Amino acid sequence: MTRSIRGRLLLLAAVWLSAALLAAFLLIAHLLKDFVTDRFDAETLAIADSLIGQLEVEDDDDRIELDDTPLDVRFTLPLSGWYWQVAADGAAVARSGSLLDGQLTGPAGDLTGAAGHDTDGAGLRVLRRELTIPDSDARIAVTVTAPLSEIEASLAQIIRPLAVALAVLGLGLAAASVIQVTMGLRSLDRLRADLAHVRAGGTDRLARPDVSELRPLTDEINAALDQNATLLARSRQHLGNLAHSLKTPLSALSNELPPDHAGQALITRMDRLIGWHLRRARQAGPRMLGQRTPIAPVIEDILLVLRWPLADKGMQAEVRCPADAAFPGERQDLEEMIGNLSENAVKWGRARLRVTVTPAPDRLVLRIEDDGPGLDATQAPRALIRGARLDELGPPGAGLGLAIVADLAALHGGRLRLERSDLGGLAAILDLPA
Repeated sequence: MTRSIRGRLLLLAAVWLSAALLAAFLLIAHLLKDFVTDRFDAETLAIADSLIGQLEVEDDDDRIELDDTPLDVRFTLPLSGWYWQVAADGAAVARSGSLLDGQLTGPAGDLTGAAGHDTDGAGLRVLRRELTIPDSDARIAVTVTAPLSEIEASLAQIIRPLAVALAVLGLGLAAASVIQVTMGLRSLDRLRADLAHVRAGGTDRLARPDVSELRPLTDEINAALDQNATLLARSRQHLGNLAHSLKTPLSALSNELPPDHAGQALITRMDRLIGWHLRRARQAGPRMLGQRTPIAPVIEDILLVLRWPLADKGMQAEVRCPADAAFPGERQDLEEMIGNLSENAVKWGRARLRVTVTPAPDRLVLRIEDDGPGLDATQAPRALIRGARLDELGPPGAGLGLAIVADLAALHGGRLRLERSDLGGLAAILDLPA
């Protein structure tokens, strides 16, 4: 059985509806068949009664005769299947014109609705009455038949409209079932859309549905969202405390040693690795759902922090960002990505820094470019490796920024690409879900 609730409900509705309509058709068809055959039996019985009423005995030779015969034209058409016959002691004394020279034979006794066959094998429905009349000792048998083909044709004239009517009814009920199931599950579709809205950062909680059956589920999801936010805040607090407790002794140790001491390099390496692992631990932790961050203010704040390095190098910063562009995540994640890429561009750039944000219906592309030396096709993959330094004599750094940005982008379902910029330097491209 299908795993879809909608499909399961529609399948069950189709099965029960088909079974009910089929049962109704068979029952009504059986009743109609009984009605039609009873009507034909009543008609043949009326003919038999009229024949019995016309019987008389001749006084001279005790012969059985009929005063009159039925006027029904069907009994005059040759081999029409509409026959009547009057027999005395097994010998026919009168018959319908449709029988020509034939004779109706069969077992003795009264019959109603018995099956018989015409000379050409066509089916007949037979009625016979045996009786005696006053002034005669002869055993008289009156037989009347009707063709089964006419009975079946009359029945078909009723069965066909019945089948069409039930089919139309079935289609109507099927459409009603589809509408009913669709309307009934609309609240689930709305809940799914609300969850997608939460995940996209449009809101941090689900609205309480108007359907009572879904309210407990919504309450549980909202409770899970609250717990997620609490755990994330607590984990960040613990990470901050850990960073402080580790970095403070390192800073004290660095201050105790002379600047040219060999241990300073080891302290710098330890500080770099602590920063790396703390950042990776924060990225691997739970994400805060229901967050949406405007991008333009984040770029503005980062460039404000970088204003002195930009001024020292005489670099110009160019920003192209729509005012309504937003990132479906937390501000500090966006700051981490744009900040690392912007610092890298200022570090290696010569005169120009360009930040471009291109929103699309389902994607968000951020390009941070510089006019520095850039990277060739073999260097770009290495730059994303943790701790990799492509130029050990270049500006100071930990060699972790690009790797951290790549990890954060992957955490949000996106990726970081490194290409050649038309400014001549590096183009760091963040391709993120919108």
